[in-house]
Formats: sequence, structure tokens, C-alpha cells
Amino acid sequence: MTDMLTEAVAQSAIAEFAADVRAGLTKPGQKELPPKYFYDEVGSALFEAITLLPEYGLTRADERLLREHAEQMVRQLLPSRIAVAELGSGSGKKARWILEALARRQQTAYYPIEISAAALAQCTKTLGQLEGVRVAGVERTYLDGLASVTAERRDGERFLVLFLGSTIGNFDRAAAEKFMVDVRERLRPGDALLLGADLVKPIEQLLRAYDDSLGVTASFNLNLLARINRELRADFDVRAFGHFVRYDGAERRIEMHLVSRLRQEVSIPGAACSVAFSAGETIWTESSYKYSTGEIALLGETAGFGLERQWVDEEWPFAESLLVAR
Repeated sequence: MTDMLTEAVAQSAIAEFAADVRAGLTKPGQKELPPKYFYDEVGSALFEAITLLPEYGLTRADERLLREHAEQMVRQLLPSRIAVAELGSGSGKKARWILEALARRQQTAYYPIEISAAALAQCTKTLGQLEGVRVAGVERTYLDGLASVTAERRDGERFLVLFLGSTIGNFDRAAAEKFMVDVRERLRPGDALLLGADLVKPIEQLLRAYDDSLGVTASFNLNLLARINRELRADFDVRAFGHFVRYDGAERRIEMHLVSRLRQEVSIPGAACSVAFSAGETIWTESSYKYSTGEIALLGETAGFGLERQWVDEEWPFAESLLVAR
């Protein structure tokens, strides 16, 4: 029965991937692919490499704030019994400091919510060894996973939801507002959200962060086409595409694109479509919106959260904001 369920989940994920690829690449005007599909096994490994690059200070800033202020962060929520749910946990390494700070005071349930089975397995393996922490992985989308774990809360238990690494920046402004509202709807008053967000900084610094000198980010971006080849039997010539990054000053966002080097047509049998590209045409694969600290507070306020406290890294402007559901 378990094997049949696993197979059904896998087939459903492939069907969703195919539908999203078909919709994004046959969309009139600007072609798009959702950034959530970066993170297959290869993409997840490449992203881990990106976090170590000297040009990409975001992850180190995120981790510095968590390492240095985890005690303060959890102290804001005590003495209540706290369960932790992390949206898009990846390997779970950034949650470690929060979990260790809580586990020194109480037995702690941790629910990593992740669509990548490989990342979830690594997270469970890594953090399952922490004393005083019970890890229960949830292979679902952010909101579905959050709804399922909060519905099973024990009496008197509050949830701390982690949304780290500035993933909120992958949503456009309107979508970010809606997402925050959707998260709030799945929580009760007194539950909390620890939100990481990258802050506005000099344009050249941002461009270097998303177009590094070693080409690791380019490989990460291009792996999306290779994944479509592997899983949907497409015939993308990955070498016929390049990595392109630009900054939109009006929207305050970095954009990552894949640009076709020539006129070509690609067949994608697994998505039941063929796609024509002109030379210079792009696929928009990711946006990374940048915030001010005031905008983060307003984003939370609009969704029904109050700002409890905010921590800002000075070396690489980045904020962790503790928002409490009203």
C-alpha cells in the first residue's frame, strides 16, 4: 500500500510539472517556468554550492542572524509550548539554531515541509539526530503542508513557522501579500512566522550575486532545461541557451532568464507540446524582489500579523522578522 501511494504521489508530481511547463512555455508573450522546479536533486546540490560563493552573501547573512539571535527569537514566544513548521526546509541546516534553542527548554516537534523528496530525506537525516527534537517530514506544498500539521496541533501548542532564505522574494508583490494572508489563515492568534527577506542594496552587488564569476548560478539556471529533458523527455540543447540576469529598478527585483542563442524548436513529449524560440528570446525563470524593513512590517500587518521584533545583518543587508498572528 505504501509503495502504491508513493508511486501515485510521484505520478501526480510529474503531471503537475508537465502542466506547468506546457502552460509556461506556450504562454503568449514572455515564456516562463516556475522557480520551484529548480530544486531536483541536481538543482538542490547546485544551490548549496551557490550559497558558498563569495558573491552570494544572502545565505550567510540569513545564517548569521539565526546563529547569533536564535535564543532571542525563541524567547519572544516562551513560555508556551512551541512546535516548528518550516516552509521549504531544504536540508534544514538553517533551522538547526532555532531547534537547538527550543530543545534546551522543551521537547520540540519539527515539521519540514518540502516538495523535494531528496531534500526532505537529507533534512530528516541531518536534524533527526538532534536531542529533544522529533522530526516529521511533510512532502507537500507550503500551504497544504502547513494546513495539515497545524490541524494536528496539541492543546495549548503554538506554532512557529519558518520561512527563511528570502523565498518570499520569489513572489511578486501582490502574490507575496496573498501568500502571507494564506499563511495567516492557517494559523491561530499567538502563532508566529519568522520571515527572512533580502533588503535593497547596490545594483552591482546584486547582479554579481546572481551571475557569479564561476558560472555556478548559470549551471543552476540551465539545469531546469536539463530536468525537463530528463523527466519530460524533451530535446532541449542546453548549450543553445545562456544565463541572463537583469535588475528592474522600478520593481526592485532581480530577474533570471534563459536566453535562446538561435532560432530553434524544442519537442517536449511528456508535456504534449512543441515550443518555438527565436534568437534572443528568453524564458523568465526567477524573480527575487528586494524589500525595506518597513515594507516587511507592512506586509505582515496587512496579512494580520504584528511585528514582534526585527533583526538586520549589516554586512549583507538582510532581515529576519518575527511576526505574531493577531
